[in-house]
Amino acid sequence: MKKVYLSIVIILISGFSLFAQFENLHFGSDSTLDVVSWNIEHFPKNGQTTINYVTQIIEALDADIIAIQEISDESYLNELIENLDGWDGYYAYSQYVALGYLYKTSVIEDPDIFEIYTSKSREFPRSPLVLEVDYQYEHIVVINNHLKCCGDGSLDINDEWDEETRRYDACNLLDEYISDSHPNDKVFVVGDMNDELTNSYSNNVFRVFIDDPEKYDFVDMGIAEGSSTNWSYPTWPSHLDHILITDELFDEYENPGSGVECIRLDDYFSSWSAYDNNVSDHRPVGVKIKTNSSLGVDDKQNQLVSLLNYPNPASGLTTISISAQNRIASIQICDVSGKPIRHFSLSNNQTSVNWNTSLVPSGIYFVKLIVDNRVLLVNKLVVL
Repeated sequence: MKKVYLSIVIILISGFSLFAQFENLHFGSDSTLDVVSWNIEHFPKNGQTTINYVTQIIEALDADIIAIQEISDESYLNELIENLDGWDGYYAYSQYVALGYLYKTSVIEDPDIFEIYTSKSREFPRSPLVLEVDYQYEHIVVINNHLKCCGDGSLDINDEWDEETRRYDACNLLDEYISDSHPNDKVFVVGDMNDELTNSYSNNVFRVFIDDPEKYDFVDMGIAEGSSTNWSYPTWPSHLDHILITDELFDEYENPGSGVECIRLDDYFSSWSAYDNNVSDHRPVGVKIKTNSSLGVDDKQNQLVSLLNYPNPASGLTTISISAQNRIASIQICDVSGKPIRHFSLSNNQTSVNWNTSLVPSGIYFVKLIVDNRVLLVNKLVVL
């Protein structure tokens, strides 16, 4: 009996030590959209020990979406998901050391996940894995990648099997896909890109994105240009894991509370080798977006702001009532794609407007309360 008690005590102490190891690890928040990219290197690299570590790390990070590279088997991913309360995931079945996603079900509901360029194995040894989801009534797209590795650092456009050329062509195809399929959506391109952003222009595989700064931004460029101590692949050392955003996210990325980080998980282990041996040889890279609709949610003054539309569902007139405490306010109505279709400017003392829903097709619409040029509240309105 004493042996049994002793075993239980050892298990409890071990579990507490593992949890305590990551108690100061934080990344996401309730008021930001948090997207993390992580090459988790042949998960699980050290069997059950890796699964236990990764479970605790993900719970501590508190991100919304984690794009993963190098999952060895679906059953391991399923075991990880079972350990995580409130999470679900996806595994790309056709791939070796596959791409996948983990996501919070309280934030990400009914995601659409699929592969693209499945016939382009030269450019993409693993087909990009796309996640499409509505977040706070706006369409969000994440494209998870693991591009061809290796090479000599020299881009030889005349050799289609040159490793750099394969990555270069992959980037051009990603640009083509975004331009054709998501010209107005908020898009994140993430993953282990296996090349450096800071290479000379003649050898830079990311030219198509860098040459179009009005459309694309590598938010981790500052990390790539900074100290090697903060790079995602320190054993080379190099920074190979990137996050690219499209212009639809530019303004929100400038909001206070947004940011990007190479998450130094090895700082929570006794050494780099302890992290490398038990988890991965890559650090994750994450971006936080303080969306316009969540701006000010922590401000006490915004607790005085309210938005109500009645009746809802509506088949004729619906009344949109607001309280904004004498601040500059307006109402914007958008269709399900996010396109604005009606705008009401409100006077200082105006508390309501009427909208005739019989003038628009039946469906789902979103009513946004804009105060001081910021979207503070969003309501869904069903038109019959």
